[in-house]
This record gives sequence, C-alpha cells and structure tokens, in this order.
Amino acid sequence: MKALLNPDTKISIPTANPYTQPKLQTSIQFSSKLTLTGIRRKCRLTVKSVMDSATIDELGLSETDIRNPTVSSSYRNPKYRKPNQTVLEAQAKVCTGPTQTRALTEEQAFKVLDTILRSAKGELKDEEQVSKAQLGAFFAAMTIRANAFPEETQWSEGETRAMNTYWPDLVRVLSPDIIFIADPEGIMGVGNSIGPHYVGDCTNDMRLVGALREVLAGGHLGYEEVQGVLKDVLPLKLENETSASDSLLSAFLIGQRMNRETDRELKAYCLAFDDELGLRPIADVRSLTHYGEPYDGNTRYFRSTLFVAAVRSCYGESCLLHGVEWMPPKGGITEEQMLKFMGANTQLSPLQAKKLLEVFGFLHSFLLCHTDDFAHHIGRCASPETLLGPLYSLIGLREHIKKRPPVATSEKVQQFVRARGREAIVAGFYHEGYEEPLLMLMRRRGVQSGLVVKGEEGALSMTTRLRSLTSTKGFPVNYCSGFRSLNVASAHEVDGVSRESFNLEVNAKDYGFEPTDTPRTDRSVSRNIELGLEALRGQKGPAYDRVVLNAGMVDHLLGCDGAQDVSLAMDRAREAIDSGKALTKLLNYIKISHKVK
Repeated sequence: MKALLNPDTKISIPTANPYTQPKLQTSIQFSSKLTLTGIRRKCRLTVKSVMDSATIDELGLSETDIRNPTVSSSYRNPKYRKPNQTVLEAQAKVCTGPTQTRALTEEQAFKVLDTILRSAKGELKDEEQVSKAQLGAFFAAMTIRANAFPEETQWSEGETRAMNTYWPDLVRVLSPDIIFIADPEGIMGVGNSIGPHYVGDCTNDMRLVGALREVLAGGHLGYEEVQGVLKDVLPLKLENETSASDSLLSAFLIGQRMNRETDRELKAYCLAFDDELGLRPIADVRSLTHYGEPYDGNTRYFRSTLFVAAVRSCYGESCLLHGVEWMPPKGGITEEQMLKFMGANTQLSPLQAKKLLEVFGFLHSFLLCHTDDFAHHIGRCASPETLLGPLYSLIGLREHIKKRPPVATSEKVQQFVRARGREAIVAGFYHEGYEEPLLMLMRRRGVQSGLVVKGEEGALSMTTRLRSLTSTKGFPVNYCSGFRSLNVASAHEVDGVSRESFNLEVNAKDYGFEPTDTPRTDRSVSRNIELGLEALRGQKGPAYDRVVLNAGMVDHLLGCDGAQDVSLAMDRAREAIDSGKALTKLLNYIKISHKVK
C-alpha cells in the first residue's frame, strides 16, 4: 500500500498473459515489494519490447509473434487467423451505415477485386488469403448499397467499372454461397441463375439464406426469426465441424448492422441466450450498477471505468463490469487486460461474482465478470480451443467482419448477476440512433435506472475537455440520456408510471473542473494503469478529474442515495480517493479475487 501511495516508488505487478512467449528483457520493469494486508509478494515483469534480428532468428519468431502484455494488441489470441488487409481496408469503408458508407476509389476497387480473384484461384497463401467471412461481409455490403442505400452512398462509377471488369472471372471461381450474396437476384449477367436458386448446403445454411434474402434487399426480420437464426447457427464450431457458413453468417451480421437494426431485432440479439444462461445469481446488495463498456476497448484515450468503480464502491454503490480480454475491431485496452496485468483473477463465474459482492460487501463490491465464463456457463469448455459458447465463438469472425455486429450493442446490457436491491445499467454509445434502443433494452431488463453516455471512442466515460467548436455532426461527446425510477419498485411493476427520463450534455466546467485534454494511452495497458493508480493516490490532474467527474455524475444521474446534489456527489467521490479508501478497495480486490471459490 505504501508503495502505491508514493508516486516515486515503483510497483510490483504480476502478469498472467495466457499466450506468453519466452521471457525477454524490456525497459518496463516492476520489481519492488507490494504489501497487501500482511501479504508480501515480490515479482518481476520481463517482457520483450525491442529485439535485434539475430535474436528473432535464433528464437524462430517473427515480428508479429513477439508478445508484450503492456500493449493491448498482445492479448489477441494468435490462434485466430488474421484477415487479408487489402480487403479489410475496403470493408472499413463499405461495411457501414446508409450515411457513413464511403465508396472505394476506382484504383482501390480494382485492387480489392483482383485480390479476391487471386485468392479464389489459390494464388494467395496463409494470411494473404481472403477468408469466407471477409467475402461474405464485403459482398453483402456491396449488394445492400446497390439495393437499398441512398444514391449518394451507392456504387461509384469506379466501383461499377471494376465489378463489370472482374465479375465474369469471379463467377467462375467463387463458391455458390458467395455468388448468392453478391448477386442474390441474378441481375449481374454471367452466372445469373446461381443466386436466385441457391438454398444452402445444410439446414442451418437454409435458414440463413432465407433470412439473407430479406436483409440483402434492405429489409428487416421479426423477433422470432432473428432468435431462430442465432440459436441454429451459434455457437460456431471449429475446423470441419462448421455449424453454418462463415460467409453467410458474416453477411447476415454485417447486413443487419448496415440496415440499422429495429428494436425487435436488437431485442432478439439481447435475449437470445437468456434461457440457456438460466437464473442469474442474486447478490444480497442494496445497489448494483452494471457497466456496459464497448467490449473492444480503447485504443487512444484513458479508460477510467475500473477506477471509477473502485471509487463508487467506497460508499455502497456496488459495480459489476463485464467484457472479454480482447475483441475486434479495435482490439484496444479492456478492464480485463488491466486487472490481469495487475495480477487479479479475471476468470470469475457469475456465482463467484455473487459471493464477492455478498461476503465482502462494499469492501470488494466491484468486479469483472468474464464473458468467457458466460459462454462456459451455457455449454463451453474452459479454453477457446474447445467447443465455444454462442457469444465467445464469434470473436474470430468479428475480426474478419471489421465493423461491430448487432451483438456489440446488445452485449452491453447483459446482467450476469442480479441484486436484491436497486439495479442500474450504464452503457456507452457513439453513433447517433443507438441511444434509444439501448435504453429500450435496459427497460426490458427491468432495472430501476438506465444511462447511456456518448464518450470518446464510444466508451461510457465523460471527459473534462472542451467541446470542439467545429464539431456539429450528431451528439457531442458527454451527451447523456437515461431514465430513473422515483421509487425502489422494479420498472416492470410500476410500468413506467414513476419513471423520470432525462437527456443533457455534461459540461465539466460547470461543475468546477478545469478543461483538460483526455490523457492518451495509445494501446498501452501499463500507461492506463499508471494513470488510474495516480488518480487513486490523489494525484491531481486530468485523470483524477475524469474519475471524480464520472463517479459523481453517474451517481447523480442514476438517482443514487446521497447524490441528489451533484456537488455533494462530486465531494463524496473526492473523499473516497483522497482518504485512500478507493486505492485500498482496488488492491484488496486484486488479492481476494484469487480466494473466492
């Protein structure tokens, strides 16, 4: 504790990266003693940061094999096959919404289709090959743009010339499922009988093909139809035990996102696996906040929610964080990476989470419930190499889709543990139009309060920086919308009668904070931890202000006890930090997380 409270003292932090390479020297070392309530641990982190070519050759490693757990990209499971970068860059432009889509230049369109043709002919090997998932996502995007998008985001003249040039050759080498996705109505001339007559190669494919005919035309599906597709095709199997075609599933997922999912479609994604999960453990706590950060993390800015949770737990506002270690498309810093780097046990089941909340009360009332365990709970063995669970099995596919699929919205409002007392959900969003569907899903979950925040990178943290005067498109960063019940009865019981809705833009300057830029971390897990620990030590600055602002504002907006006056809510958060209580919470949590059974 003394070591952490002293900003001049180095910290001893164990690392537990499951995908480690041989220990290699680095300039980042944590080697001093750490004392936690009589427990002494001394450990050294030795990770490769820079190696000369001779050492790389001697160890038989490539540059991409070198793992550094201080960087978020190192947490990517190397067993996942990487996508073709040429096509992935094109997907970043075309696999998005009706107004965000950007046409490929003629040069890029020709290059992408040439890459696809050479891959289909077998001329590209290993990671240069274009995967079935990429083909499904890319051609689904092109089809939907042609069939359903506004004129300004349909095919450009250059894209049309490229497709007219390459399609006669592509149709001879592409598999029928890809031809169906690219030309479902048979209007492109050569091979025009394949798309209209394609039905799929297995029962699950047949259901997907039926749904895709509507999706590729820009249409929408019913609640039961989406649930039926998801339950039929997930979890994905490995290797030759495929439960559905990667191309069809990726086309389905990206197609529904591009068409902007309806409320009933998002509800189907949110509730599809509730029955398999079964009854959630109920923790005997008076208040519980479920935090729905984007699972793919932050790549640029300080991610503060873990440290905010430590602060809020000091005065009885229990917090539950959930997510995965690494998730595309960003593959950024996540709470699990930080906790794992600091030596915490991140493999917590919902039942273990319940025990931590109950047995240790407010002392250990914030935690991370791992989606990996959620998948395990509904039929997955412990390691990703075995039969995967429905949500976890999509990680590899999501990297090849490039853009977030509909499940990226619905996963933010999961409840892995329930509470006997008051419950709330807080989630981040970025693209305008998703704030109301998220709040709808929160109401459907029956929580008393819900809050969505437009944070930087789509995270839910509010910032103290000034709003850009040139930013006029969409909601500004720090826009908040939500609801809160005026009594402790559930939202279902009161049927909305006592629910108060609100929306506002939070200007940190109005609450006494000096405008500051959000600290950058640029994928550095250790830098994010350093900023968070400095804040919890009471070191004043942008990170400290960000933690205080988010703790106090969330308490106030959710209608938490003692937070009706926002200035008092901020003072309460500052006291939790300045007294050392919040830092003690975090350190004790790291220790106790290994002891819960």
